[in-house]
Amino acid sequence: MRNHILSFLIAIAAIFPGSAVAADGSHLWLKSVSNTRQEMQPTNVTFDRKKLSPTLNEAFRALKGESLKNYDIKVSLKGPKSLGKEGYEISASGNKITLTANTDIGALYGAYTLLRIADSGQPMPEELVEKPAYDLRILNHWDNLDGTIERGYAGKSLWEWEQLPDSVSPRYEAYARANASIGINGTVINNVNASPNILSDSYLNKIKSLANIFRPFGLKVYLSVNFASPMALDSLPTADPLDPQVQKWWNKKADKIYKLIPDFGGFLVKANSEGQPGPMDFGRTHADGANMLARALAPHKGIVMWRSFVYSPIDADRAKQAYMEFQPLDGEFAPNVIIQIKNGPVDFQPREPYSPLFGAMPSTPKMVEFQITQEYLGHSNHLAYLAPMWKEFFEYVPASSIKAAAGVTNIGNDKNWTGHPLAQANWYAFGRLAWNPELTSEQIADEWLALTLIAPTNTPAEIRKNLSDMLLTSRETVVDYMMPLGLHHIFAFGHHYGPEPWCDVPGARPDWLPNYYHRADSAGIGFDRSPSGSNAVEQYPEPLRSQLADMDKCPEELLLWFHHVPWLKKLKSGRTLWDEICIAYQRGYDKSIEYQKVWEAAKPYIDPEIFSDVQQRLMTQTRDAQWWKDACILYFQEFSKLPIPSEVDPPVHTLTEMKNINLGISNYESPTPELLNRNR
Repeated sequence: MRNHILSFLIAIAAIFPGSAVAADGSHLWLKSVSNTRQEMQPTNVTFDRKKLSPTLNEAFRALKGESLKNYDIKVSLKGPKSLGKEGYEISASGNKITLTANTDIGALYGAYTLLRIADSGQPMPEELVEKPAYDLRILNHWDNLDGTIERGYAGKSLWEWEQLPDSVSPRYEAYARANASIGINGTVINNVNASPNILSDSYLNKIKSLANIFRPFGLKVYLSVNFASPMALDSLPTADPLDPQVQKWWNKKADKIYKLIPDFGGFLVKANSEGQPGPMDFGRTHADGANMLARALAPHKGIVMWRSFVYSPIDADRAKQAYMEFQPLDGEFAPNVIIQIKNGPVDFQPREPYSPLFGAMPSTPKMVEFQITQEYLGHSNHLAYLAPMWKEFFEYVPASSIKAAAGVTNIGNDKNWTGHPLAQANWYAFGRLAWNPELTSEQIADEWLALTLIAPTNTPAEIRKNLSDMLLTSRETVVDYMMPLGLHHIFAFGHHYGPEPWCDVPGARPDWLPNYYHRADSAGIGFDRSPSGSNAVEQYPEPLRSQLADMDKCPEELLLWFHHVPWLKKLKSGRTLWDEICIAYQRGYDKSIEYQKVWEAAKPYIDPEIFSDVQQRLMTQTRDAQWWKDACILYFQEFSKLPIPSEVDPPVHTLTEMKNINLGISNYESPTPELLNRNR
């Protein structure tokens, strides 16, 4: 046992030189992968090739994990065509395992699967055949060239631009290894609000060094590009996509990129949205702009991911605008253009219906954009396991109807990568679901827990189950104490952290303010998107359209998204809408307290450093849940004029206090136990 512990500590030290060897989250879910760069020697792992590529060397390191030491493993690169480029086949009999793939990267994915099965304590399957649901499984970084991260809550950017290309951080390789281990094969390394400088010669040479590190892990580099780059970098008088000089500029730029990075993936574009330049500035369409870039990339087999996140004053309802702008362009995009659509029609809310654009462009390749970083779910302070949210999306949108999946990443340079140690589960879950959308939230949660927090062999079943339940219910808990029953976008202005349903910023766009969405008045609350209101329901197919349009048939979790509902309307529970709202806020607050008890019970089985970190964040979450509860109930009570139900704890704050609190992030300090116990 002592030798095993020593080997583990040496492996961690090798992966992260100079770091502490405690289980501090820096190793992610790869704690048993050795990074020792050894030559092939007699071993329990054999390949049907004498000389191993860098990718196969990575597969070898994974297969040398401690949990696989009792198996004899043979790796064959002569698989059936049905496996494609990234699939693999595993056959196990007794202690003998055969891993078969067509390519080196397929073998690497299979090696990580074997390691995951063994490390998580699952039985080795006799037969397992897998290939990814999507060819493109990609992270979107919102990292800026100055080292900041837009909507990032885990420190600064991983990319040390000033040191590149001459000096590279060992974390770049660790990052690539972590992504490969869960099947992610692409990364957009910069913000969609892109600086033109990312395409300068200086930065392209830096990006080349990253691409070289990522390549053995099958991780392609993509770039977010500013549509007006020809004007910014080379003083062209226009960025009109139909202008021959502009087309020539992009053709030359693409040629230069691929000369430096032969496997470069392509461009991600945010255009004509939130002040970003785009083809509509020159009287052209999104298709004109996307197709111009697509033609520049096509000779190199690159792609354009064109975001549909737009909201312009073409309709009074922001939720309708992306559909109205893009649906008429169906069939007009080049084959190597993919329209990247946020999962919901507004903006990554704790709960949204799916974006109707997914069913409205049958002749256009589409990809879903999920948000892994918790912009609207408590940043890195709150526990919110997001696999259930993404599975909810797939209940409405068939996985087979889209071509790719992107996740706005939650990764920064914090020691544990994601700020909140449990937020690593969302990075992990995104990769697993992008590979196989049929996996359940529970399967992924149990896998991740076993790989990271708890040892399945020495942790009581009750502790394991309670931790799993904590993850699985956490997103719904956040919905309850923030915006239940379809309420949305009632956050504090700008940073989207605390409650501020009363927010009114002079000069702000109406659709940046909470009252645009909640529309509370003396009659009721909610945004009427039925045929008698904005008629956003018209964008959905039947029979869902009719269900959503009917206040009595609309799913209650989306009720206030689609309807302005009277305060005294009886819901399925028999309670009035007002009482149901209040009880939801109480339920979310109570659940946050329960999570602290679950975590405390698991203390003997959790690394002390991680335990203490999460404990403090759970305390903060409970404090924030009470702020949300008190602020929203007291504010909406001004409209309903109804008493708070007896099942709900009386507020401990006044509305005046809540309105006078500066809800900036710096004010969100960890609360004391006294505050947490004040009401319970």
